[in-house]
Amino acid sequence: QVQLVESGGGLVQAGESLRLSCVVSGTIFRFNDMAWYRRAPGKQRDLVATITRGGSTNYADPVKDRFTISRDNAKSTVFLQMNSLKPEDTAVYYCARTYPLADWGQGTQVTVSS
Repeated sequence: QVQLVESGGGLVQAGESLRLSCVVSGTIFRFNDMAWYRRAPGKQRDLVATITRGGSTNYADPVKDRFTISRDNAKSTVFLQMNSLKPEDTAVYYCARTYPLADWGQGTQVTVSS
């Protein structure tokens, strides 16, 4: 059974940074594509960033140049470095495995105050 456990969320002020982590178990991590999603209050869940098995990355326009997704295959962990945070980044952030199958973490709350 694949498990994804996020950590690193919290309350910060606008302009500050946070680093989210997601530890994955139950699969050979390096063979998986991974992603981060987020759901803001009252909104649908949106894609934030993706990283492939080979390390290629892609970002949603609202977070380009501020967020960085990375992975450490030795630690079976995917990260999301979030810089220059804005109040509109407030959301529950979810780690997801997107290939070869889809699995989700439980989410971690990020709140950015103005």
